[in-house]
Amino acid sequence: MAPQPDTAPPLPRPLTAVAVGLSALLVAGVGAVGLFSRTVGEDTPAAPPPVDRSGPVALVPVPAPAAGSDACRALLGALPAELVSNGTALPRRELASPAPEGALAWGDAAHEPVVLRCGLDRPGDLAPTSELRTVSEVEWLVLSAAGSATWYVVDRPVYVALTLPTDAGTGPLQDISATVRDTLAKGPVDTRG
Repeated sequence: MAPQPDTAPPLPRPLTAVAVGLSALLVAGVGAVGLFSRTVGEDTPAAPPPVDRSGPVALVPVPAPAAGSDACRALLGALPAELVSNGTALPRRELASPAPEGALAWGDAAHEPVVLRCGLDRPGDLAPTSELRTVSEVEWLVLSAAGSATWYVVDRPVYVALTLPTDAGTGPLQDISATVRDTLAKGPVDTRG
């Protein structure tokens, strides 16, 4: 008699389908993890180096015909040695040479500087329809740009610009407004251009 082949019953179809499906899922999962791991490690850019904000602040010259005026000298002499920005004291910063007349800056190594310029030309954007903001009885025209806003004093004998980084909070604006109010005489806003 010839030996009989082993005739074990085959696995039921649902169990076979589950076994094949789990095998395929395992292969796909291992492949995806390998691809993702390699991509993250290779394509993730390194963090940019920290910006060095130490040393003198370089300012671009702008027209400031009244920068040497008595009004600007009085204002610059009355401004505080430090400004508080979101709870952080920002000391006055040295300006890079040649420093423009009528300008000051405050800041530290971790923050963009707050910059004040006195004696500027009348802002070209000041018009009868301009929306002005009042802070401590001082009228300001606000012009926003990427990463900062420049506030122009428009109701005093000289035009003053205060450029604030967007993360500066309201402290510097309030301190400067109080100093402008107490130092420079209030006058009409010239919207004629």
